[in-house]
Amino acid sequence: MSSQQTVSMRKVSIASFVGALMEWYDFFLYGTAAAVVFNVLFFPNSDPLVGTIASFASFAIGFLARPIGGLVFGHYGDKIGRKKILVITMMIMGGATFLIGLIPTYESIGIWAPILLVVLRLLQGFGLGGEYGGAALLVIEHAPRAKRGFWGGLLQSSTSAGLLLATGVFSLVSMLPDEAFYSWGWRVPFLISIILLLVGTFIRFNIQETPAFEEVKSKGKQAKLPIIDLLKTYPKAIFIALGARLGETVSSNLLNAFAIAYVTTQLGLPESVALNAIFVASAVGIFACPIFGALSDKIGRKPVYLISTIFLIVFSVPYFLMLNTEITFVIWLAVVLGYVVGPTMMFAVQSVFFTEMFGTNVRYSGLSMAYQVSAALGGFTPLIATTLLAWNNGNPWYVAAFLIIICIISTVATLMARETYKKDISEIEAEKNDVFTSNEIYKKS
Repeated sequence: MSSQQTVSMRKVSIASFVGALMEWYDFFLYGTAAAVVFNVLFFPNSDPLVGTIASFASFAIGFLARPIGGLVFGHYGDKIGRKKILVITMMIMGGATFLIGLIPTYESIGIWAPILLVVLRLLQGFGLGGEYGGAALLVIEHAPRAKRGFWGGLLQSSTSAGLLLATGVFSLVSMLPDEAFYSWGWRVPFLISIILLLVGTFIRFNIQETPAFEEVKSKGKQAKLPIIDLLKTYPKAIFIALGARLGETVSSNLLNAFAIAYVTTQLGLPESVALNAIFVASAVGIFACPIFGALSDKIGRKPVYLISTIFLIVFSVPYFLMLNTEITFVIWLAVVLGYVVGPTMMFAVQSVFFTEMFGTNVRYSGLSMAYQVSAALGGFTPLIATTLLAWNNGNPWYVAAFLIIICIISTVATLMARETYKKDISEIEAEKNDVFTSNEIYKKS
């Protein structure tokens, strides 16, 4: 890799990272607020557990919009390019987050408060639905074959950075006296997202389209209907990616959003205990992602992914045993181990692992569908886990069993995948050239 290519990759990586950071900050911020404050201000109820369930239901709704966003933005990302779509998704996501910070509470406007909250949450999900695929492709389609895992992992660390930033800012405002925090303090993290929006939008206007897409465009090989091409050409890859992704999204939501609620509501510990644990785990995750990505360049995507899914199968019960000690250091250790070796390791290689499953002309659609459909299912994790907790009288063992089952599914799906880390993008596509695309079908009809 020449020095000029290295400089170019750094520029692309920074541009993608900053934009993705803002998107993930926005999305994780809502999850943190749902666990700590929305149940009180927007879904008041005499039973704290019922209020938490209602709050997490609004959290889950945002995930339902993500597949729609992935379908819409994936379609246009495959037709007109990655760069233009990424600017649009950022503006939608950032605008919705800023407006959440302005919504009056239930006490002020009654039922309209949770309605407005849900509408803006849907917009958040719609924007993020198109963000992930484009940001990942912008980096990976620029990267050299031998370092696709590293550069992809570096981008994925934006997720941990976004979680770190969201949790850190929320931890700071939660130190305010309760009256100030519930009155205006909780709004500050949402309102300051406008700064990230302006910076991220400016940076994304100054990046180049990916060489892979430019090649497809120059040859006139864009799919007329990318989603049709995708379903006809890569059905097995879609199901493998969906299954593999499920373990990451379920464990991620369970080990942060649900864990915060469990530690604060069920165990009755201060909010700072769980928030600080997530903060530390996120900080470690920032550095772990590129390391895991680089490891996948050496030994393959599948082995790295399998280490994580199998670890979670083994660690699910010990995780809750450690939380139940109510000892701060032990809780921190459980959260850091679970988050870093669990969803962070999977997520670190996920973008490059899934990118290599699809051809360039449908890659945005394929990556978005695989990621966002599973995300929609995973978004219900805090709601499902809280309901299972209620069914088992506050005991977490049904929740642990749920996580184990999901990770078994992801393990099986990963074992079914092809290993592609040694192949160039063109070689991956060449293996699919015996299947008609929709353009060819139209010509023959």
